[in-house]
Amino acid sequence: MRILLIEDDTTFGAAVRDQIAADGQSVDWVTRLDAAGDALRATSYDLILLDLMLPDGRGIGFLKSLRTRGDVTPVIILTALDQVSDRIEGLNAGADDYLVKPVDLAELSARIGSVARRYSGNPNPIVTHGPLDIDLAARRVLRDGKPVPLTAREWALFEAFLARPGHLLSKAQLEEKLYAFDAEVESNTIEVHVSRLRKKLGSAVIETERGMGYRLGRP
Repeated sequence: MRILLIEDDTTFGAAVRDQIAADGQSVDWVTRLDAAGDALRATSYDLILLDLMLPDGRGIGFLKSLRTRGDVTPVIILTALDQVSDRIEGLNAGADDYLVKPVDLAELSARIGSVARRYSGNPNPIVTHGPLDIDLAARRVLRDGKPVPLTAREWALFEAFLARPGHLLSKAQLEEKLYAFDAEVESNTIEVHVSRLRKKLGSAVIETERGMGYRLGRP
């Protein structure tokens, strides 16, 4: 997934960024709402992590503005505001989840996965694809009943295909899912990861449309 983190606490923000990166996801981190607006105009995100108290305004107003203009990007609020009234305000403004700091980072990863699955139209964390049994919550794949170890980046790439079965994904789209704005990406990085997934999960797991991109293979 491509995630936008809006957080002005540099220590907490760095911890969240590193957790998301360790999960194999792409994250762009900004510390102000105006920068968040610029980021959203420049690219499409799969999920937003939003602090409520930013140097240039309140996150609630930013969230309401998103929803008013029809932006349905999933939003998880991360904040120190822990009153029930704050939670109600955040959820009523259009947030999909609300976490109070300090946040357990493993729980945050689980919440991100849960919200993403709901938006993909399949909240069930267990997926079967041919000989593969996939536990999206545990990030675990079994092939013919045997566990297949995937790196964080391989898992993130495979998850991108699972989220859009049958859809052709270009190399540029896949790079956007896996890497942040400032990341240096080798020209053959996606090809290398696709090749490794095929070796581990089966040659037919990902189909190539020459010159166009890749899609999840038929079960």
